[in-house]
Amino acid sequence: MQRRRTPKQPLQVHHKNQTDLSAWRKGGRIDPEKSVQNLQSPNNQKNDSKQDSLEQALSYFEKVQDRVSLKKNNVLQKHLTTVESIAMQRGLPPEGFDVLLNVALSGKLADTVNTRLLKSLIPASVIPETSVVSSVSWLCVSKCSSNIQLLFLRWLITVFDFIDHKEQLHALYGFFFSFLQDEKMCPYVCHLLYLLTRKENVKPFRIRRLLDLQAKMGMQSHLQALLSLYKLFCPELVTITLPGKIKTYFKDSEGPWKAAINTVRRRNQENSPVSQPLFLGTAQPQSRKRKWNTQLIIPASSTNKNNLEEDREKQHVDFYGTNESFPVEQLQTFSQLLQNIHHLEFPSQMGSVLTNPLLLHYMNCIKDESIYLRLYYWMGQTLQEECTWYVADNNQYEEFKDFLETVYKAECFLQEGFSSCEEFLYKNLPLWDGFCCQSQILRLVSWIPLSSFSEMKSHLYDPLAQLFFTSSLYFKCSVLESLKELLQNWLNWHMIHLDSESDSQVHSLNTTLSGLVNVVAELIHFVGWISTVALRLENNPTFLLYFILDFYETVCDMYLRYNLPLLIMPPAGVFYPALLSMDSVSLNQLCYIMYRYRTNLVAAKENELSKKKRLQFKFSSQTYQEYNQYIIAMVGCLWTSSAFQKDIHPQGLCMDDELLKKTTVQEFKTSFNIVYHPAMMGYAVLFLQQAWPDDTTLNFSLIKGKKWNWYLEYLYAQGLKGLKVFIESSINRVSQASHSKA
Repeated sequence: MQRRRTPKQPLQVHHKNQTDLSAWRKGGRIDPEKSVQNLQSPNNQKNDSKQDSLEQALSYFEKVQDRVSLKKNNVLQKHLTTVESIAMQRGLPPEGFDVLLNVALSGKLADTVNTRLLKSLIPASVIPETSVVSSVSWLCVSKCSSNIQLLFLRWLITVFDFIDHKEQLHALYGFFFSFLQDEKMCPYVCHLLYLLTRKENVKPFRIRRLLDLQAKMGMQSHLQALLSLYKLFCPELVTITLPGKIKTYFKDSEGPWKAAINTVRRRNQENSPVSQPLFLGTAQPQSRKRKWNTQLIIPASSTNKNNLEEDREKQHVDFYGTNESFPVEQLQTFSQLLQNIHHLEFPSQMGSVLTNPLLLHYMNCIKDESIYLRLYYWMGQTLQEECTWYVADNNQYEEFKDFLETVYKAECFLQEGFSSCEEFLYKNLPLWDGFCCQSQILRLVSWIPLSSFSEMKSHLYDPLAQLFFTSSLYFKCSVLESLKELLQNWLNWHMIHLDSESDSQVHSLNTTLSGLVNVVAELIHFVGWISTVALRLENNPTFLLYFILDFYETVCDMYLRYNLPLLIMPPAGVFYPALLSMDSVSLNQLCYIMYRYRTNLVAAKENELSKKKRLQFKFSSQTYQEYNQYIIAMVGCLWTSSAFQKDIHPQGLCMDDELLKKTTVQEFKTSFNIVYHPAMMGYAVLFLQQAWPDDTTLNFSLIKGKKWNWYLEYLYAQGLKGLKVFIESSINRVSQASHSKA
């Protein structure tokens, strides 16, 4: 099976952007549009020397016929060291894989040498599919040991995304499937099949075989992964119930290659003086990111075309109105997406979907579970393995942060959270220091899908509360903002699914709605608890209070705005600090929130009495009672100056007159009305200065009668709209006539 060309002749491959040996030896890559003339320099001469050494080594390994001992052969040691050194430093060119794979799997050399050769197969650009197919043929004749076969499969899984085409590999699906009978190889074969599976590969006999293996080996995660994928493609064939969530489907198969591939990539990018074509063969500029961010660019898909330029000329004939696949690298416009929406062939690197709006549109329109499964698998592996607080390399911090930002933007685009992100957060929040990638982590928290409370309490609320209470004021505000967005995303999800439910699904909707109400209620209670504690810890800062009240602006309108039959009042530890705040912004926010609570409760009461709502959830009498207690306290403070006497809330302001007299505060009853309230006194001073510019005594007692109404108009003109709607809705004005005349 010797397919080697002459030593200096580069392998001719179809992919137009693939690296050839002459470009590789210069430390760069071929320009896809024109031939580059490289000038000789000391560095180029050094590269030429390394190139000659590599070609001599490849020529030697190609001609090996008999079994050679490593210890007694200096020539073999020399060429093996050359291959290892160059591979680890710059990666191997595409034409080197055919020779090295054939010799490693042919059994001509000892397993020690074969192992070292396989571990040195680090690609500098892409790997020709023909080289992989020819090497797979050696598995048929059992020339190499089972350990070498296993190592080859692990290598193939690791570099799967670097193979230039995959049509011939897909044709070998049945051959790989036959290796499932080997218990040692079964996990890696399942992993490879998982990457290769298409709908046409799902056959009844293969499902039966997997079920037989599962009965023999037990509930193995790798078998369940393949069965889950089969069930997504053909649910009518796979009728068994499979676990909903599995943390890790496959064993780590990346061995020594992944770190070496990343190192080679960075080194090659740093040595290149110009913008290079993408590492995996696209015409876009190369990113300086690690593997995960490089995968965010669309690679050439696994298509059976040989010339992309010819494809573009023929695309209207080849793809529109036919059953042929439409490669995503040719997808440029929304009209192309609409015309080929049922013929798209997604890239092997699912990460490239995250940055392509057209593919995200496709995922939104075509609910193909296999695409989500592939994306979740890739994303889960990447998030866990490259997590910054697991990796010591500080250079990866910015790259990982950018990757998290990309994932968040994709979630915003799709308007739904990824389950792989949820699992990543649940597993890593207990280990998180609250500082590393803070903004990105909290943004991902805002897209966690709905889960049961017990699961969220142990995995989200408990670790988040521990960080919340021990971190800075600004971190507390960031957490509150994230939880507000989480609540809004859940409520938006409810609105979308409520609109899409049909009349025949009323029973299931009731069940779903009941679960949603319980989970949302627990989130609101959690935020109320941490807010109360935080206000005490931080001594009621206005900045923190703003974010807390901002959360309750969403809560107070859930019934009317989001059609969710739930209203929960803020705890007294939030309400009273806001009512007695020194800042008018907080007081104005509170007034608006109480106005919206009133509007929602009145609407709920009317619906309850009319019984027109088919899905009826009655608010508890405790909700109305708590609202009334708060209203009495607010009106007593701001309007009637009777809060200390009439506030009936258990944690309210009610105090004996004797105790109030001991404070030596004159006119203590009016201390918190709209004139004397600490948050409003500044407005009262400005009003007096404008109304009586010659009076320098600032006599607040002048603000009464008609002047009280003028003062109200002055406050409304200052932008206190929350105060305005609260007074107009919750206070019966006695002097309406006087107010109208004013």
